[in-house]
Amino acid sequence: MGVLSLACTLPVAVAAPLKVETVASGLEHPWGLAFIGDGRMLVTERPGRMRVVAADGTLGPPLAGLPKVDAERQGGLLDVITDSAFARNRMVYFCFSEPGAGGNSTALASARLSDDASRLENLKVLFSQQPKIPSKLHFGCRIVEARDQTLFLTLGDRYQRKDDAQTLDNHHGKIVRLRKDGTAPHDNPFTTRPGALPDIWSYGHRNLQGAALAPDGRLWTHEHGPQGGDEINRPEAGKNYGWPVITHGENYGGGTIGAGLTAQVGMEQPLHHWVPSIAPSGMAFVTSDRYGKGWQGSLLVGSLKFQYVVRLTLNGTTVTQEEKLQPTLGSRVRDVRQGPDGFIYLLTDAPNGRVLRLVP
Repeated sequence: MGVLSLACTLPVAVAAPLKVETVASGLEHPWGLAFIGDGRMLVTERPGRMRVVAADGTLGPPLAGLPKVDAERQGGLLDVITDSAFARNRMVYFCFSEPGAGGNSTALASARLSDDASRLENLKVLFSQQPKIPSKLHFGCRIVEARDQTLFLTLGDRYQRKDDAQTLDNHHGKIVRLRKDGTAPHDNPFTTRPGALPDIWSYGHRNLQGAALAPDGRLWTHEHGPQGGDEINRPEAGKNYGWPVITHGENYGGGTIGAGLTAQVGMEQPLHHWVPSIAPSGMAFVTSDRYGKGWQGSLLVGSLKFQYVVRLTLNGTTVTQEEKLQPTLGSRVRDVRQGPDGFIYLLTDAPNGRVLRLVP
């Protein structure tokens, strides 16, 4: 596989090999993971199951209490996080493709993990992307809890409705910010604009499958471009990130998208982009010292297409170097998380998917 060709000139390094440990296997297209203490984690499987994985890698039975999911193509049971007060309240948040009148859409739910970790209790759907349409693509669906305890949820453009990403009367191609009861905070950017949905935080996105808080508490995301033009952004309140008016990618099979613009006044440029696409999924900042001080503050991104993890060295919001971590994993990387023990954990997207741990 050679070194990536980048649209912008950056040093590209190949890292020294890491040891890759298999923590668990036998998961069907795992999508998101969250740590729940004692070395255990919750893992979602796209067909519609959530399990507890024990510290020794044993897979628990599927949890009871999940809602119905529309598990076709890219849809299904997707991301999961634990509440910042999970040790006290045992609350989890997860997102999924929700069937309904007109088709499906991304939904966000909350529930309490039972004391015996066998079921979800007090399930509540907090948010449903509107409108629902008959699509099996571009659900987005990453969840981040902010330091003020609001929730960010990334939402795809649903593919055939890409132009919706530029209008504020729908949730396609948006990031929303919600309170934990599903209502929109009063300080969201569009709460007083007529015709705009009050839960929208930013717009002009395509299909965001990576989101994380930086060490300074700011939200970072990445999103799939079309053919080329995968992006990393730091979404800010009320700003327009350009899709599909501007993009560094092109139509599948070639040809420009729209007028073929890569910049326009009033639309934000990505902090970093890839040509060709790496098909990014999963995202985590390294804050632990497990991998040496040189890694602290860097950003990790999984690649579905090339089946590895990329480490980006940052100077503020500038990406100064891209490093392809070795070895190539032989499986699509769906999620990237830093665990409570400071190690990096990965999910591989496969019929026999695995939880992996990277060890220096």
